Amino acid sequence: METRPSMTVFSHLPRLIRSQKSRSMLAGRALDLARSAVATFWSAQRRRAAVKYLLNRVRFDTTDWIRVVMYEECFRFVQSLGPEQLDVLEISAGPQWRRRFSFGSFTETQFPAFDVCAQQIDRQFDLIIADQIFEHLPWPNRAGRNVFAMLRPGGWFVIATPFLVRVHNVPIDCYRWTEQGLSYLLQDCGFAEPDIRTGSWGNRACVRANFRKWRTYGWYRSLANEPDFPAVVWAFARKNERVAVSERPQDELSVS
Repeated sequence: METRPSMTVFSHLPRLIRSQKSRSMLAGRALDLARSAVATFWSAQRRRAAVKYLLNRVRFDTTDWIRVVMYEECFRFVQSLGPEQLDVLEISAGPQWRRRFSFGSFTETQFPAFDVCAQQIDRQFDLIIADQIFEHLPWPNRAGRNVFAMLRPGGWFVIATPFLVRVHNVPIDCYRWTEQGLSYLLQDCGFAEPDIRTGSWGNRACVRANFRKWRTYGWYRSLANEPDFPAVVWAFARKNERVAVSERPQDELSVS
């Protein structure tokens, strides 16, 4: 025979629970707490940051393999300039440069709010950085001329681009340059050939490893350089204090 619970059982429950309004408030509060917990602990950005922190604690280098030597060379060069004294602009900035240096001032742009192919900032800088950006631009020559205009006389442009890597549309992927090709691009943008230094790094193992995903350096990968297989190319270009792109004689551009 089925026995129904006595109604007196409910008389022992706290009035807070018996109240429909209070139960709704508690449920709403619990939902808010759950949402907050998910946002705090499970956001993709926080997960990545936590994983990267733990890997770095065990000396696992999370830098992309393709960029290890490039950053070593570029950071060494920037350090030689006295970064604490520099007014710096980074085009479509990432975290690497501002995390590494304490610049005198640091300005960043992001696409599409700022399009370096069509826009200039109304001030000049001692150093402009474009790290893995120019391959994604539809008009890199226009962008380079805008960079030239935004540099102070004697200022430096640091540019790094990939070469032997797969197409990666962010949102588009248009160009690749060898060291020689990057120098010609910069000369066309106003920099004089003697004021341009180029470098590159790569090897077949790194090129193959990046076919499907961007490989991190980890605990160890070969940093041997095979010049015929450059995975990344960079340049340091100085704006000559006496020459501006508008001052180049027209006969330099003519073909006899």
